[in-house]
Amino acid sequence: MVFLLAVSVGLIVANIYYSQPLIGPIARELGMSPQAAGLIATLTQLGYGAGLLLLVPLGDLIENRKLTVGIIGLGMIASLTVASVSHTLPFLLACIGIGISSVSVQLLVPYAAHLAPEAMRGRVVGKTMSGLMLGIMLARPVASLITDLWSWQAVFYMAAGIMVVLGCVLWRALPPRQPEHQSTYGALLASLGHLLMDTPILRRRGIYHAALFGSFSLFWTAVPLLLASPAYGLSQTGIALFALAGVAGAISAPIAGAMADHGWSRPATGIAMIIAALAFLLSMCAPAGTNLGLGLLVVSAILLDFSVTANLVLGQRAIFILGATLRSRLNGLYIAIFFVGGAIGSALAGWGYAQGGWNLTAWIGFALPALALPYYAMEWRTEKT
Repeated sequence: MVFLLAVSVGLIVANIYYSQPLIGPIARELGMSPQAAGLIATLTQLGYGAGLLLLVPLGDLIENRKLTVGIIGLGMIASLTVASVSHTLPFLLACIGIGISSVSVQLLVPYAAHLAPEAMRGRVVGKTMSGLMLGIMLARPVASLITDLWSWQAVFYMAAGIMVVLGCVLWRALPPRQPEHQSTYGALLASLGHLLMDTPILRRRGIYHAALFGSFSLFWTAVPLLLASPAYGLSQTGIALFALAGVAGAISAPIAGAMADHGWSRPATGIAMIIAALAFLLSMCAPAGTNLGLGLLVVSAILLDFSVTANLVLGQRAIFILGATLRSRLNGLYIAIFFVGGAIGSALAGWGYAQGGWNLTAWIGFALPALALPYYAMEWRTEKT
């Protein structure tokens, strides 16, 4: 069951990231400027954030299997719309729909936590999150390869077909889970503000990962533009091969889960932030267009993905121990907080690259985790996570 959930969350979350390496060809076909092209990733992530706040809390109220499969069906419709429209506005609205519908991932991750005994919860969540991070990292090369073979529209037709098959499999395989919470939808939404104010660990972990995920989104929104530029001149296939390097970062998920189970979350969090910041410095240590520059970009991608994956698991382990009846809402708030950081990072990527090329973009990426470190340092004097 854990394997099925890991594969499922990977296939679902990939829908958010198929567009990242395709921003160039999509923008050209739809007549979007380079600055506006960043909206493709930004609006998808903002849609995901909206879904986390409006749909994920229902996981504490509605039978989880029905809710998950229903939201997956919405994702199929949104992907078909993205593939078939030819004008900017409906395309961007469908991108928001893809983001909203992809929150079914955040119903399945707490489901995995429900299945696990307390002593193994970090490792189970880590294995499930390995699937999620593999989905994020493989989505980019898969999208680039399919675009090179056929077209970018074929990517989203494929995504719609996968959602149909996945919805059928989960309907048959998942045991029903009826939440114990007795409330109304309005009361659940109203409780989100109270949970955010009354849960220091949630706020702290959300801010930590907003900084790291912002740098992650900035890197993977801007680096395809750099790789396709005259400095490197890579095709979509070349960009796909580059993106495969980031897959190595997924190995940190089970490692981080085991560290959290042993009570080492605090030092591991600091290490993740430092590695993410150093990854951007490393990417600027050689001139663009050289073999050394490309090699350092590959190493930077691996280090960044490693640190972001580890910190995500550490954060989810910390909030999942706070109570089963709150788990969907806490998880939804946590992901919503850091997806705002991701949306900001994507928007800054388009602006930074247009204004100052890769160097300005990389300095912005370095600043995001670096600015979170002073806040992290305060943790050593306050509550234990």
